Amino acid sequence: MHSLPLFHRIAGSRVVVVGSSDMAAAKRRLVERAGGICVGEAEAHHARLAFVALEDPGAAQVAALRLKRRGLLVNVADRPDLCDFTLPSVLERGDVLVAVATGGASAGLAKQLRLRLEELLPASLGALAAALAVAKERVRARWPDAAERRRALDAALARGGALDVLDGNAAERVDGWLTAAPGAEAERAVTISLVSDDPDDLTLRQARLLGTADTIIHDEDVPPAVLARARADAVRYRADAAPGISGGVTVILRSPPPT
Repeated sequence: MHSLPLFHRIAGSRVVVVGSSDMAAAKRRLVERAGGICVGEAEAHHARLAFVALEDPGAAQVAALRLKRRGLLVNVADRPDLCDFTLPSVLERGDVLVAVATGGASAGLAKQLRLRLEELLPASLGALAAALAVAKERVRARWPDAAERRRALDAALARGGALDVLDGNAAERVDGWLTAAPGAEAERAVTISLVSDDPDDLTLRQARLLGTADTIIHDEDVPPAVLARARADAVRYRADAAPGISGGVTVILRSPPPT
């Protein structure tokens, strides 16, 4: 992973935008849409972020260096090599933001991926997020243990679950989900036998298991690219040092056979 994805809150904050081109105007619109206040370089001491949108490459580089020396994080239009951060293509569904980035490699590719996702994600997804936000304390009360709470949410939001994220009416069922009788959740260990070192060769089922498992037990030579498909907060053990298994889904990864 070449970048750390972050969502930066800028509402009410000043953001420097350098330039007067159409590119600069587009940056200003993005900043203002997120609640930021666009200012010029003269007010850089009040800002933390800056966008440089100058058509002359030399002038853009000099402006970027000036702003970086003043401690700002800088984005330079069409110059990923000078960027401290890049702008993803963003899909918005209320409070749900899905960002697609290519590290500056191709804005067109990011845009097309975002457009495909637009077709998949219902407009009601924001309403589901809002309903879950309102119910957050009730969810915590019903499932006080963090791991148990995460498993309950995973099961509800998954395909075919009570709150399936692609179901346009899921927001209306949050109250019913919280008051439904608890079901028994089996503790299980699932073994994934890898066919290659390429994470794209994982089946959809294997990818879902990796993405929801609380514990990952793996052979020593399972490639990092495959392990990267697991949740970042999943507990991980090498197979030769694994403890007893208890709670949730434990995924056991077996190395691909030698070729």
